[in-house]
Amino acid sequence: MTRSPHPGRGIVREARRPAGWVAPGPAPAGAQGRAELEPAADEDLCFLTGDWRLFQKLRGHRWSLDDLVTAWIATRRQPERPLRALDLGCGLGSVLLMVAWKLPRAEVVGIEAQADRAALGRRSIAYNGVADRCRIVDGDLREVVADLGDGFELVTGTPPYFPRGTGTESAKPHATPCRFEVRGGVEDYLEAAQRVLAPGGEIVVVTSALERDRVTLATAELGLRLREHWDIVPRAGKEVLVMVDVLTDAAPAGPSAHTLIVRDRDGAWTPEFRQVRTAMGLPSTPPTR
Repeated sequence: MTRSPHPGRGIVREARRPAGWVAPGPAPAGAQGRAELEPAADEDLCFLTGDWRLFQKLRGHRWSLDDLVTAWIATRRQPERPLRALDLGCGLGSVLLMVAWKLPRAEVVGIEAQADRAALGRRSIAYNGVADRCRIVDGDLREVVADLGDGFELVTGTPPYFPRGTGTESAKPHATPCRFEVRGGVEDYLEAAQRVLAPGGEIVVVTSALERDRVTLATAELGLRLREHWDIVPRAGKEVLVMVDVLTDAAPAGPSAHTLIVRDRDGAWTPEFRQVRTAMGLPSTPPTR
C-alpha cells in the first residue's frame, strides 16, 4: 500500500497483480486535481474492478465477495445495450460501479440511507469518471423508490442478513445497518424492486443461506418468478454461505440452479471462480510475490 502524496491523507492501494497482467476496461478519470478525490486520513482508495477504484473507510464496512458475485450474476447475461439499472441500499457503491463497469451503456442509480456511505459512493463515481451515467439518491429505499419511476431493466440488492436482536451490533453507527435489518429486510428490498421493474426485467438479490424460506415466501407473495438460484460456497466441503436469486415478473421456461465454489479444499481459487474474476476485470491468478 502507498500513502497519498498529500500530507494528512489516507492510503492509495498499490496494484497487486500477476506479472504481465493488464487491467481490462476503461481507465478511471482519477483525482483530476480535486482534493476530495484523494482518500482522507481514515480512508483508503482500493481497486474494485479493472482499474476502477473505490473509497472505503480503513475500519468499517468494506466491499466483499458478496458484492462481486452479485454484480457478476446480474450482468453475465445482459447485452451491452442502453438500459436502466438500480442498486437498492447501494452503500459504498461497489455493486453499482461494478455493474456500470461491466455495462458501459447502462444508466445506473443507487439508493442509500446513510449519508456518509452515499458521499463515499459519489466520490468513487467521480473518481472513475462516470458521473454522467451514475448517481446515488439519498433516502430509505422503501420511501424514495417511488420517486424514480419505473422502467428499470435490472435491479440489484444486497440486503442486511440478520434481523435485529439476533446478534451483537457494532459500535460503529454505519456498520449496524450493513448487517442488521434497521430499514427492512429482503422482503422490503423485493417489494421496492418490483415497484420499479420494467416488464421482463430482472431482480438480482443476495441473501444469507439462512434466509432461503423468506426469499421463497416473499417471491410468491409478490407474484415474482425464480429464473436462477445460485448457492455460493466459500470453500469445498463447507456449507453454503450466501445465495443469489434472479427473479422476474414473467414465468421462465424453468428455473436453473447453480453452485459456485470459491476455493477448493487446498484453498486455491476454483476454475469457476477464476472465470468470475476474469469476467469482472480482476486477475484470475494470485499476484506474483
